[in-house]
Amino acid sequence: MKYIPFILFTVLTNAAAQLMLKQGMMTLGPISMTAETAIVRLFQIVFNPWVFSGLATFVISMASHLYVLSKVELSFAYPFLSLAYVAVAIFAYFVFREDLNAWRIAGIALICAGTVLIAQSGISSHADEKPADAAGVSTAEFGSKS
Repeated sequence: MKYIPFILFTVLTNAAAQLMLKQGMMTLGPISMTAETAIVRLFQIVFNPWVFSGLATFVISMASHLYVLSKVELSFAYPFLSLAYVAVAIFAYFVFREDLNAWRIAGIALICAGTVLIAQSGISSHADEKPADAAGVSTAEFGSKS
């Protein structure tokens, strides 16, 4: 359970990045480009302050996720990322006035319930495992004599 704060940090930075990207794209308006204007338009998009901040926040989120993956099982950590949808849907409702109808609320409830079940399943830390060489053989097994 000691890695849950890192997992939640990953989730929140992922959700924050989505919100920044949406804000950036709203300020830019609908995208239209031709072969002649594609590169210039791409630079306008990437270097929009909101889009750039969102992309930078994604990098932070990914670094956090890589740290988490080095510590816990993928099948434990990855489902928590679905909580980013929950955060995005709620914040999008309040910030962008997006629709949050009964179907979406039901879906959010199911996501939350599933995440709670996964959290209850326990956590297995990679720190408890014996290191393995490139071939996947535990160094403890390789060095022991039978």
